[in-house]
Amino acid sequence: MNKDKEKTKIKSKKREIEGVVVSNSMEKTVKVRVDTLESHPIYKKRVKRKKVYFAHTEEELKVGDKVVIRESRPYSKKIRWIVLKKV
Repeated sequence: MNKDKEKTKIKSKKREIEGVVVSNSMEKTVKVRVDTLESHPIYKKRVKRKKVYFAHTEEELKVGDKVVIRESRPYSKKIRWIVLKKV
């Protein structure tokens, strides 16, 4: 069998992260909050960090929905992520 004709799944090099929708008041855009746990450099205590991303979507999402977002081409000045799926 030829290796060229075999179907292989190519993993994307773009980042995929999971977050929670915090705002859906814009058209085709949602705000997604991503929480991460980091260790403080001096005190070594676990600290929760939050970051908000603007993501493009065609489907209707509600506040509180868990979604997976992926890096994409720039849709506008702030929107550089796209919603892949609802978890």
